[in-house]
Amino acid sequence: WGEIDIVARDGDCLVVCEVKTRRGVHFGTPIEAVTRAKLARLRRLAALWLAEHELGFDDVRVDVIGVLRPPSGPAQVEHLRGVG
Repeated sequence: WGEIDIVARDGDCLVVCEVKTRRGVHFGTPIEAVTRAKLARLRRLAALWLAEHELGFDDVRVDVIGVLRPPSGPAQVEHLRGVG
């Protein structure tokens, strides 16, 4: 069905997180690479994960982490909370 990069807990909230890494922005930023279709898939995967694990969460959140790895210098990390 797909994969979830990170499954985490933030208090009583289940967080499913997509991580996208890019070396440059010629085709858009890492965050821009996460489409509406991908977010919808992550929501479906979160529901399947919850059904399989039978854990009680008050809320479910989808986050996106974008990592830009330029040829030189440090990586740039951007974390968007609650995008889907």
